[in-house]
Amino acid sequence: MFTYLSRRGTRPRTTTRLRRITAALAVVAGGVLAWAAAVPAASAAVIPVPGAGAGYGPAPAALPSPVQVITAGGMPGWQITLIALAAALAAATAAVILDRAWAGRQTPSTG
Repeated sequence: MFTYLSRRGTRPRTTTRLRRITAALAVVAGGVLAWAAAVPAASAAVIPVPGAGAGYGPAPAALPSPVQVITAGGMPGWQITLIALAAALAAATAAVILDRAWAGRQTPSTG
């Protein structure tokens, strides 16, 4: 009348766990990359604060002046950190996957 199910074989195998972990890491990495792509470039800009007595708004037109070379620039620090973090996660994930694949192909020693 009652059927008892065996508990044997109900735990996920190591490969299944590895696939789930890899999928979760891929989803997190994709979310971080989507967020990084969605952040507007204006959030990295430096907005000058007007001096005393000056109001906010568009800057008044100035007389033409000689060309001035802008030497400041580059990539913001948060983008560098994000790239380094993504590269570290990708390298660690690849190292673990390759190590487990390599260990699975070796024959066990009988020593």
